Amino acid sequence: MFFFFKQTRVVLSVCRTSLRPAVTTVISRGYRGDERTGESLDIKRKRLLYESRKRGMLENCILLSLFAKQYLNTMSEPQLKQYDRLINEPSNDWDIYYWATEAKPTPDVYQSEVMDMLKEFGKNKAMEQRLDAPNLEYLDKSN
Repeated sequence: MFFFFKQTRVVLSVCRTSLRPAVTTVISRGYRGDERTGESLDIKRKRLLYESRKRGMLENCILLSLFAKQYLNTMSEPQLKQYDRLINEPSNDWDIYYWATEAKPTPDVYQSEVMDMLKEFGKNKAMEQRLDAPNLEYLDKSN
C-alpha cells in the first residue's frame, strides 16, 4: 500500500510539471484589444459591459459594472479604446482598483480622460449605495 502511494505522488508531480508551460503561455497572452479588427461599436460596448461585470474581484465588479452602466453608451470610440485598454491590459485587478480610488498614483500609460471619469465616479459624491453589481436587466435596455 505504501508503494502505491509513492507511485501516485510521482505521477501527480509529472502531470503538474507538464502542465506548467501550457498555463504560463495562456496567462502571458495579455491584452487583446488591438486585435479585434472589424468589431462594431455596439459589439465593443457589449463586450466591455460584460468584461466590466466579470472581474477577478468583487470590488472591481461593482465599481466597473456600475461605471460601465452609466457611461459606456455615451463614450466616443477613442474613449472606448481607452477603457478597453484600462480594464484588459493590467494583469492585476487590484492595480485598477487602487488607481480608481486614488490609493496609488496612476501610471502615465493609463492616465486618460476615461481614468479621470472613473476616479470621479469612484468618489461617489452622490453617496449612492453601491453594494452589488447592477441587475442584468439593464443589459437589454439602451440608455
